[in-house]
Amino acid sequence: MIGRAGTYINQPRGYKAFIPKSLPPEPHIQYDEDLQFSLSKADRALARLDGLTTVLPNLEIFIAMYVKKEAILSSQIEGTQASLEGVLEFEANLTPKEDVREIKEVINYVKALNYGMERLEKLPMSLRLIKEIHRILIERTRGNHKAPGEFRESQNWIGPPGVSLSEAVFVPPPPDMVIPAMGELEKFMHTKDNIPPLVKIALIHAQFETIHPFLDGNGRIGRLLITFYLFWKEILLSPLLYLSFYLKKHRNEYYDLLMRVRTEGAWEDWVKFFLKGICETSEEAISTAREIIVLKENLITKLHENSISSVYAIKLIDLLFDTPLVGVPYVTEKLNMSKQSANELVKRFEKINVLREITGKQRYKRYIFRDYIEIIARGTKNE
Repeated sequence: MIGRAGTYINQPRGYKAFIPKSLPPEPHIQYDEDLQFSLSKADRALARLDGLTTVLPNLEIFIAMYVKKEAILSSQIEGTQASLEGVLEFEANLTPKEDVREIKEVINYVKALNYGMERLEKLPMSLRLIKEIHRILIERTRGNHKAPGEFRESQNWIGPPGVSLSEAVFVPPPPDMVIPAMGELEKFMHTKDNIPPLVKIALIHAQFETIHPFLDGNGRIGRLLITFYLFWKEILLSPLLYLSFYLKKHRNEYYDLLMRVRTEGAWEDWVKFFLKGICETSEEAISTAREIIVLKENLITKLHENSISSVYAIKLIDLLFDTPLVGVPYVTEKLNMSKQSANELVKRFEKINVLREITGKQRYKRYIFRDYIEIIARGTKNE
């Protein structure tokens, strides 16, 4: 339905910008049988995912690694080439093979997500929080000159690199309409209504991307909002749902459906796509968690089979799930053991192929827990 989501308005400089209508859509979302089924399935998938909090050992460690995966995937959608191994190398003070500037963008994403989750423990969703998150996301990165933490005061546009405003695929609302549009979006977030939460955040995400309120980082902020909103509404007790895995895999359909919302008012098609993403992403996270549980059980069995069954060996396994790239000094410090004993233990782990040395040096060696990283990194490799 043309005009349902908004309209294109001629601007003084000769281009047309899209002016979105306030949410909820009019007419309201039509819950046909297919959408009802998708919503029910997504609700069940999300409930199973949230149930992981009661059965997964070391939940905080799993979340910490999974956040890194989300940061990488969300950044890759915007064109970065950073990998999980590169991020871990950077954090371990090694020189990554990849562009350090892109790795810093991933690290900032992790910081922004963690900051937002902490703030939401005390404060509600707000434009203030969104701007604070944006500042953290792009400070000291390639977008640092693009007004971090502030809504844009100039026109932006979407299209292939190098295209002009007149050639843009999509032109968001002009700068003087950004604050009013974002104010309406904030009001919608807080409005008590009968819209199911998963449908509501689908609408919020699409509207945010349409307003495109920042000069840089809109895609990443928009995807962070999904996790923040579900946590704020207590749909998720822990930040376990990240849609970037799904959105990267279906990137073209993702962008096409957002455009169809604007040009055709195809809100229902967008919501169905979004709900399918909730299902796929929840199932992927559950599968990953189960693989990690099995990997840990198999490692303990492997230690016993190779007569490596000291308390320190078990502690080293726990440490590797927290920090899968280590050196002997780090193991020495964290396990409170002598350097000689730590070195011998790491060597034994290397001998049974739990650890692999990655520097090729005689001194300052670093060892990687490859089996674990491969499970977490699934879907993040740029192929």
